[in-house]
Amino acid sequence: MSARAEAWEVLELATEMARQGEMFALATVVWRQGPSSGHQGSRAIITPAGEIHGWIGGACAEPVVLGEARRALEDGEPRLILLGTRDAFGEMPEGMLVVPMSCQSEGAMEVYIEPVLPSPQVIVVGDSPMTSTLVEMAGLLGWKAQLVSATELDPNQLGPTSVVVVATQGHGDEEAVEAAVRSKAGFVGLVASARRAEAVKGYLADRGVADDAIARIKAPVGVDLGHTSHKEMAVSILAELVRLRASGDLFAAAPQRARLQMIEPETAIDLVCGMTVAADESSRPYEYGGTTYYFCCPGCRAAFVKDPESYIAEGAHAD
Repeated sequence: MSARAEAWEVLELATEMARQGEMFALATVVWRQGPSSGHQGSRAIITPAGEIHGWIGGACAEPVVLGEARRALEDGEPRLILLGTRDAFGEMPEGMLVVPMSCQSEGAMEVYIEPVLPSPQVIVVGDSPMTSTLVEMAGLLGWKAQLVSATELDPNQLGPTSVVVVATQGHGDEEAVEAAVRSKAGFVGLVASARRAEAVKGYLADRGVADDAIARIKAPVGVDLGHTSHKEMAVSILAELVRLRASGDLFAAAPQRARLQMIEPETAIDLVCGMTVAADESSRPYEYGGTTYYFCCPGCRAAFVKDPESYIAEGAHAD
């Protein structure tokens, strides 16, 4: 299969993952200088678990791309990286990150890494002017918003990026909140007074719902604006959701939260050429003085073995 065909398959997979609300980073080779193993137009998906689907390059590029993908998922910002040397590109665009790539190759690659973060799936339970307004405003933000009744709430359709706001005004509060907290929903909020919220939590405790699940309930939900109208209450709820999402805390209490966290691969710096490499058996480990060092290629390893003290000293000086 051609590299171009593989790149299109990666885009098809990315579309499906985005549709399912999965978090990932999309890396694209936008420029290369041979003999780099990457090809212009090559693409790869990097998941929060550190899995790679597609092709960016070999052992020289992979650790750097993985690390930058992790950082992109953490801060939500895309980045442009150059794997090679500054003189391989000439004038550097503002904001580009330059990472040494290899000691034996004159190749270089420019890679664009874009985080794809799932939009919240907002499920509003209830039937009032406030719930309708909340669904409408959430939709304007590009969030997937849906209005359902308490009996229509299906916990099997809720996942880590689901936001459930129960606003049934005493008509099925307990059942709806219980269904939500027993699901994988990332956020559960209850529109109620503080006294009413405590009563619902007490009901759940009597029903055997675990304390950590009950603690996930945000009640009363929304920014405290004092006495407000129904539509203003919808604004206060959405304001809190936006604030929590911006701070990265919207889904912090979700079950299986680890699925949304990037697992950072162990890396090391090749002291001979300065390249970032995987700190595992694939990077030709060599133990010296009680410390294990890793290398991008046999040449770097041989050079280090011949005169380790000089490279260690240079590395310490660089730090």
